[in-house]
Amino acid sequence: MATKILISLGVVLVCLASVTAWLSARNEARAETEFPPEGQILDVDGVPVHAVVMGEGPDVVLIHGSSGNTRDMTFALAPILAQNYRVIVFDRPGLGYSGSFNPDGETITEQAEILQRAAALLGADKPIVAGQSYGGSVSLAWAVTRPDNISALVLIAPAAVPWETPLDSFNTIASTSAGNTLALPLITAFTPDWYVSQALDSVFAPQKAPEGYAQHFGPSLTMRRASMHSNAKQRANLLDEITQLQPRYGDISVPTEIVHGTADTTVELDLHSERLVEQIPGAELIELKGVGHMPQVVAADEVAAAIDRAAQRAGLR
Repeated sequence: MATKILISLGVVLVCLASVTAWLSARNEARAETEFPPEGQILDVDGVPVHAVVMGEGPDVVLIHGSSGNTRDMTFALAPILAQNYRVIVFDRPGLGYSGSFNPDGETITEQAEILQRAAALLGADKPIVAGQSYGGSVSLAWAVTRPDNISALVLIAPAAVPWETPLDSFNTIASTSAGNTLALPLITAFTPDWYVSQALDSVFAPQKAPEGYAQHFGPSLTMRRASMHSNAKQRANLLDEITQLQPRYGDISVPTEIVHGTADTTVELDLHSERLVEQIPGAELIELKGVGHMPQVVAADEVAAAIDRAAQRAGLR
């Protein structure tokens, strides 16, 4: 009797695994059909890097945050900037349509290096670099480790100073090989659209995701197994990387503008930007009253104004 139960259980588990794998692959294929690459795929020594280029003028590189892709920046900010700049928006490694190249998770320094090299392939040898949240961490690494390849630095709600809160349970699990094998396929296969919409609103709190944002951004791209795993590994390593990078902030010599919402509970203003502005010589901090973690979307004009100020300070405008 026990043997029959075990056999039946085994059959059920095999069927569940097969259905999960099929649904995951179907949902990922649908996501890539509905939200294809917006720009071109560059080959950076064998690593594909997705870049969207628009506008003319001084070069500005935009780097998205955790779980993001180029579409986060092309929804509002990039079109505003493209009126006066040549805007280059990248997918960070392992996200969107850029490839992963470090099985342990690409460090912020590695990401800065490959994105700088990708920018150089496009003729942007010394761009203004602007990054949001985790993208702000990558931008800081760019300014510290590649000082000859940056004209000005703009940080949007940047994760910049070591923190004490532990990594959330989802990313803790998703960063592991077991989580990648067992948990992420179930999420890709069975997470309903309404839950994803609620999650987006929580990222924007106290604002909500603007009308049309989800349809433009393509959250299903983020829900792909490889993207979630890459993102989680990067998140799991970030605290140690920021701790190592922070002592070098005083070496940043380019004009620096920091934009941060006062209502941001994801990356707190007082912990990060209010302390960061004291560590970068000549840095300026603009606080956006009542704005949460997504100024590049809900306060795109103010972020564009910060980039204008950085460009003027760098002598580019």
